[in-house]
Parts: sequence; structure tokens; C-alpha cells
Amino acid sequence: MAARAYWQGQIRLALVSIPVEIYPATRSGASISFRQIHEPSGKPISYEKVVQGIGPIDRDDIVKGYEISKGNYVLLEEDEIEAVKIESRKTLELVQFVDQHEIDVFYFEKPYFVVPADDLADEAFIVLREALRKAGKVALGQLSVRGREMLVSLKPCGKGIVLETLRYADEVRRAQSYFAEIPEEKPDPELLDLATTLIDKKTAPFDAGEFEDRYVEALKALVEKKAKAKGKKILEDVEEPSEASGSNVIDLMAALKKSVDGDAKSSTKRTAAKKPAAKRATKTSSSKTGSGSRTRKQA
Repeated sequence: MAARAYWQGQIRLALVSIPVEIYPATRSGASISFRQIHEPSGKPISYEKVVQGIGPIDRDDIVKGYEISKGNYVLLEEDEIEAVKIESRKTLELVQFVDQHEIDVFYFEKPYFVVPADDLADEAFIVLREALRKAGKVALGQLSVRGREMLVSLKPCGKGIVLETLRYADEVRRAQSYFAEIPEEKPDPELLDLATTLIDKKTAPFDAGEFEDRYVEALKALVEKKAKAKGKKILEDVEEPSEASGSNVIDLMAALKKSVDGDAKSSTKRTAAKKPAAKRATKTSSSKTGSGSRTRKQA
């Protein structure tokens, strides 16, 4: 079944309009969700809407409210809220271009694929994609979807374009307040070299397939075991990290050297593990040669 477009419309750059379709680039992972169960009966627990001092109430009596002061709310009807929603316009106008490094990582929220809507849009789409790539720029605009107006960026990605929704300024906390107490001093050059060596040894091309959510996998296995055990309690053995004895002060130099040496030994072991066959072949060859020599001497 073909994926359903998240948005259909046109990208506008000045007087140029490009019909496009936008699709989600991500999907929800295989998460585990639990229900709360009444243990004596084994039935799921349901929830009632309750007002303090009154008790359970009818859902039809519920309206939305915004707290303007402690215990003081402005009540809003659904039609009042609907009336101020931004109309879902079918045009994404590119209003600004910035260097790729200018947008802080904290602003990026969710990616989408952008593709031409039809064959007639291909030429203009490719021109926009390659112009962004050549200039090294990211396009900015605002996309209206389902009553919300989102700040978005567009950048080239292979043969297509990736749109990413961005957080607005008031949605991002300023890092300075969190990093203010961190010293500005430069690290010891030898420590820096050791840390860099360790990073270099562990550097490899990114492959998301190399990683998995181990907690979700463990939960799935637990549920399967529990189902087979017919209610018996199952406690998995968990290896706790060993606590360093003595002082909490870490000898950073010793720890880094040990890490680099340990990683080097691991690499040597991995390399050595691939060579036994060659060694055995050499021994066999030597054995045959030796046998031949003894025969000639006996003759």
C-alpha cells in the first residue's frame, strides 16, 4: 500500500511554483505499551472524569479552559478555537535562505521527504534542489497544516529534498544557563591526544542498523517467557556495573591510556582470530618437507 502524503501543495520561490508532495521520513518504533490491570479480576482499569467535591461528571459538560491565574480559568468553546485556526494553505513560500551551519541542532524537530507531484514539476524541482546544493544554503518557510503554522527548512538530499519542521525560538531553552558553570580552560595536550586516539580507533561509517532498542527487545522476551510460564514470576539476571574501590577521584591519564591499550589489544585479537588457517597450512607444508628429507637420508 502506497504511503499517504502528509501534505500536497506547491513550493513557491518568487514567481516560480513547484507542485510537490510531502511524506513522513520516520515511523514509530516497535515500542511496548502496558495497560493497568485489576489483579484480583484480571480486567483492565478504566478511568472516569471526576471533579473534586462533585464526583463523576458527564463528558458533554467538559469544555477547554486556560488558567490565567491560580484557580482562575478562561473557558473556550470548540467553535471559538476553530475560528482562530490558520487556514491550511496549499502554498509553502520560501522566504529566506541561510547557511546550513547557522541553524542550531536544537531547532530541528521532524524530517519529511519532498518529491515532485508529477512529471511536469520535475524540471523546476531539480533546479531548486541543485541551486540549494550549489549555494550550500537551506531554505526557510512556514507550512500551514491542520490549523497549525510550522516553521520549516528545506535542503537537498540525494535526488530529493528533505523538509524538517523547526521549533520556534520560545520552544528552545538557552544553553548558556546550563553551560555557564563549565570552566573555559584548555585540556592537557597529552590527555587530548589520548582521547583523540581513542575516538579515531572507534570511528566508523554511521549505520543505524547496527543499533537496536535493547530495552524493548528485552521486554518482548520477558513477555514471551511470562506467557509460557503461565503467571510465574520471572526475574532476569542483570549485571550491575562494578564500583571502583577507594576514592571517587579518577586518574584521567591512566584511564585513557588503559582505554587506548585495551582497544588496541581487542583489535589485535580480532585480527589474530582470522589467521589460524594460514598457520595450520604452514605447519602442514613444513611437515611434508621434513618427511621428504628423512626419506632421502635413509636412502
